[in-house]
Amino acid sequence: MTRQVLSLVPELSIITWSPFVGALLIMFTARHRPRAVRWIAAVTTGISAALSVWIYAAYDQDTAGFQFYEKVPLVPPLGISYELGADGISLLMVLLTSIIIVAGVFASWTVTVRSQEFYALLLALVTGVYGVFVSLDLFVLFLFYELAVLPMYLLIGIWGSTGEVRPRGIFAWAFRETGVGTKEYAAMKLTLYLLFGSAFILVGILSLYVNAGAASFSFLDFEATAFPRTLQRWVFFAFYVGFGILAGIWPLHTWSPDGHASAPTAVSMLHAGVLMKLGAYGVVRVGMGLLPEGAADLAWLVGTVACINIVYGALSSMAQTDLKYVIAYSSVSHMGIVMLGAATLTGAGLNGSVFQMFAHGVMTGLFFALVGLVYEKTHSREIGKMGGFGRTMPGIATAFTIGGLSSLGLPATAGFVAELLTFLGAWRSAHRWWLFPAVAGTFLTAVYVLRVAKQIFWGPPSSHFHDLQDARGPEWVALVVLVFVLVLFGMVPGLAIAPVDTATIPLLARIVSP
Repeated sequence: MTRQVLSLVPELSIITWSPFVGALLIMFTARHRPRAVRWIAAVTTGISAALSVWIYAAYDQDTAGFQFYEKVPLVPPLGISYELGADGISLLMVLLTSIIIVAGVFASWTVTVRSQEFYALLLALVTGVYGVFVSLDLFVLFLFYELAVLPMYLLIGIWGSTGEVRPRGIFAWAFRETGVGTKEYAAMKLTLYLLFGSAFILVGILSLYVNAGAASFSFLDFEATAFPRTLQRWVFFAFYVGFGILAGIWPLHTWSPDGHASAPTAVSMLHAGVLMKLGAYGVVRVGMGLLPEGAADLAWLVGTVACINIVYGALSSMAQTDLKYVIAYSSVSHMGIVMLGAATLTGAGLNGSVFQMFAHGVMTGLFFALVGLVYEKTHSREIGKMGGFGRTMPGIATAFTIGGLSSLGLPATAGFVAELLTFLGAWRSAHRWWLFPAVAGTFLTAVYVLRVAKQIFWGPPSSHFHDLQDARGPEWVALVVLVFVLVLFGMVPGLAIAPVDTATIPLLARIVSP
């Protein structure tokens, strides 16, 4: 059974609820004071970020287990409690969330349309994200999960952008009738897909609750229960589908590129950088953590679908002409690496999976911040029209190149460490052939990333754009922070691997033990 260490100060509660307090303060701030709204968002997310760094450094790796533990009964007759705790995996995800939300707040500094509601919804969303990563009560985890998902509908539907999609082929009429490419279509599609996944998650949680007979929704109680193997298989499958939809598993991924492309900058950053990680985290933490035999039996399915994700996402990125869609489909490909690492059921693979969650979260957050800046200055996302931006936007060009190099796995970047560990895990697993589509996906990633970077920033100047400017003022905060983290964790990967290892070793011991 996993150990937990009680906390005298509610650090996890402060991290989780500080943005929500900020959202409430923002709603009471006069609409004609946009600067106050921005600074409230920056300060409250900054508090969470500072405390996230502190608990990450203070985590006792020798003791391991769930630390900073808090528990308050909510509905005792049903066994529902406000129960929080963080282990090595949770801590890295909390740190990732803090980095992305702080960068997202500054990347959205220029939002002028209904900024009060925009920031309030953004902070409410990130409260849900924090809650999922630190909740040890599965019922409360589900509530936080819904809080993290539902604000996306409004954020995309109101502040999103509509792209050009030319209906072609025999289904052109369906494209026109449903409004494919519009922000309203993307918002509705995303919400329906994720609510569909939520139904699977809720059924899985209630099944464990009924079969455990513990009158509790606590992860720790479920972890100590030996569920029948048959039950484990179908409940793990339910969690895999439910959480996997949010992780963008093929073929239930189609909501993701549309949602990415239509979302405003900060929402795209959170969407790809953190929200998709909620899905992978759910599969690893809840699915594999509570249903080890079911995970072992269905690992072949998870790994095979992951290989399809990797190659399909990379090929789809190569075919895109819209810059946001390139990054969106690349996220589908990179999330395949996350799921592949988990499916290998090896120490290197699972560490690589968690590390890839972090590395891809930072990298894709950087990409969407850059795409937002380019769009704001050019009012276009069409790659073919762009060219030579490196001369007028040297800072943006440099940041994009570093992000691209991390995406294709260049040594000294976080992406290299994550992919290397995953590939080692694939080679050591029972299905060595998984390694070949994974490596092929990395090669395809190099092709489309370098081609896009060359076309937009390092190619001949375009005649369509004039008087372009580099990043300015607060916009630099997001770029500098994200680039720094990518390089830091690439140069010193032990910063992430050491605490994560304390959580993955016990998890694997439960799965592979006879």
